[in-house]
Amino acid sequence: MTMGSTDGQQRPPAGVRIGSVTGSAFAIGDHNTVTQNRNSAPVAEDQAELLRTVKELRADLARFVATDATGRLDTELAVVAEEIEAGGAAEPGRLVRLRDAMEAAGVFVATLASGVAVGHELTALLGG
Repeated sequence: MTMGSTDGQQRPPAGVRIGSVTGSAFAIGDHNTVTQNRNSAPVAEDQAELLRTVKELRADLARFVATDATGRLDTELAVVAEEIEAGGAAEPGRLVRLRDAMEAAGVFVATLASGVAVGHELTALLGG
């Protein structure tokens, strides 16, 4: 059904049509509040500890002048943290890349307590 208007043209009735919404939240109208809680995957204790130490090392690295090696390390740390937070664990291949990035950053990382802690967590998870 269409509605008439004063100018003689037919207009569709007013309304809102929502097809399908997945993984989103929305509100219609004035003064609404939307809260969306995104549940992450459960994190194993060893992965939670790795996440904690990864965040500490990233914070420590931010206090220093970046080099190519520390920039690569920071990128790997960020990806590992994201994998743990989103999926509950970092993939073994990602952990190997993090270990390689730590080795490339060298003695600099080994002098930081947070660097040593991440190294210990990687050894526990990867062996060796």
